[in-house]
Amino acid sequence: MSNKISPRMSSNRNIFLQAYVLLILGFVCLLAAWLIHPNTGEYPVGVMIFGFGMLIACIINPYRLVIASFLTTALGIAVYLFFKHLISGNEVFPEYIIAIGIGLIGIAFMARRGYVGRGAVTPGILVLGIGLIEYWLIRGYNIGNLTPDRFISFMLSLWLPSIGLLLLGVIYLFLNMRK
Repeated sequence: MSNKISPRMSSNRNIFLQAYVLLILGFVCLLAAWLIHPNTGEYPVGVMIFGFGMLIACIINPYRLVIASFLTTALGIAVYLFFKHLISGNEVFPEYIIAIGIGLIGIAFMARRGYVGRGAVTPGILVLGIGLIEYWLIRGYNIGNLTPDRFISFMLSLWLPSIGLLLLGVIYLFLNMRK
């Protein structure tokens, strides 16, 4: 007799390994941000590194973080191209739409493989959050500075991936210990 194992079932080893990989990548980014201090004008890699870090963690356990990693990586590449001045200012909006489309296509491929459920609302929530942040950045000066002064430099620096990956690692570690 053979027992079928559900493809949605991920081993405890992979779940903990993903949390440890997130923590290790967070510490590496934290050390790089603390020791190297790369100039965000020359190296606007914060969002992109955060997306790549989540994408690396998805290799271990594709059932978690796959939606966020595809969208964040695609948008991180778009942010890098704009802030590196490889894309002009009037092309930013179409560039973000293309990046969101690429991220959604990646999510659709993962949904076909069974890693993402049919009723996933996370892509919509993430795109809405990105839209609100962009709106606040553009209209913040007229409304009364809805974003902090150093928000853009934080998003482009290595502090974003270090804090984000460490938080995700700690959250997943505690969630796994609780089970």
